[in-house]
Amino acid sequence: MNELTKRYGSAVAVDDLTFHVKPGQVTGFLGPNGAGKSTTMRVILGLDRPTSGQALVNGRRYAEMRRPMREVGALLDAGTVHGGRTALDHLRWLARSNRIGKDRVVSLLELVGLAGVARKRIRTFSLGMKQRLGIAAALLGDPDVLLFDEPVNGLDPDGVRWIRELMRGLAAEGRTVLLSSHLMSEMERTADHLVIIGRGRLIADTSVRELVGRFQRGVLVRSPRAGELAEALTTRGATVVTEPDGRLTVTGLDAVEIGDLAAGRAIPVHEVTPHTASLEDTYLRLTAETTAYASSPERTAR
Repeated sequence: MNELTKRYGSAVAVDDLTFHVKPGQVTGFLGPNGAGKSTTMRVILGLDRPTSGQALVNGRRYAEMRRPMREVGALLDAGTVHGGRTALDHLRWLARSNRIGKDRVVSLLELVGLAGVARKRIRTFSLGMKQRLGIAAALLGDPDVLLFDEPVNGLDPDGVRWIRELMRGLAAEGRTVLLSSHLMSEMERTADHLVIIGRGRLIADTSVRELVGRFQRGVLVRSPRAGELAEALTTRGATVVTEPDGRLTVTGLDAVEIGDLAAGRAIPVHEVTPHTASLEDTYLRLTAETTAYASSPERTAR
């Protein structure tokens, strides 16, 4: 993705966006509604033409690939399938278009848990079943690059865990995985790296650990001599807040410095825990000014 811009009339959906997705890891693609995530994925797949800049896969545009499903697999909208077809026919049709063997279709239906309903019409499928079918289609050509937009929609907890393990497994095989989702808890468990955008522009391009580490809230400390320790920490220049449960929240000193100070004064310490913000908290702080549809904290309904 290099200086990508996409406009729809006077509206700018993607604005001079540059980032690279690396193989061997799951890259989470985050942003508020209307941030430009889906548009970016559509441009990558050749469904929309960029106004300027470029979106390349392995150095080439998607439109230049002779057998695109063998190079790039994608799930953007699980509902955009022909409801009158069976799951088996749907995958066979896709396989034939890219000269992929029928055996691959059968094995993927088993992989995604749809072998038992392979001959049922897709119109009878639940959203979760359609998601599984869409994932099978994305994997059909055994591609090295995979794009998934909200793949856990409609899945039960078992299905969500299956998706998580699948994504991690694909990345472990050395594939490039770009995953868009609004579920911060799942993204924190699944992604290695994060690309965050807002109003079409890049906000962050970093690892999950580095991003969350930026917003460390301090160190939680528990000691039977908390008052004495708090006084010593304050003298050293730290800011200390005594919590209702008696623990101390310390900022200005890290865990090692706190431990050394306590040991030097022979003050027993039963807990020293660095306390960082969750990915959800961090994400909300980063995107607060770019959220197009922010909710009011005030209650308006009775």
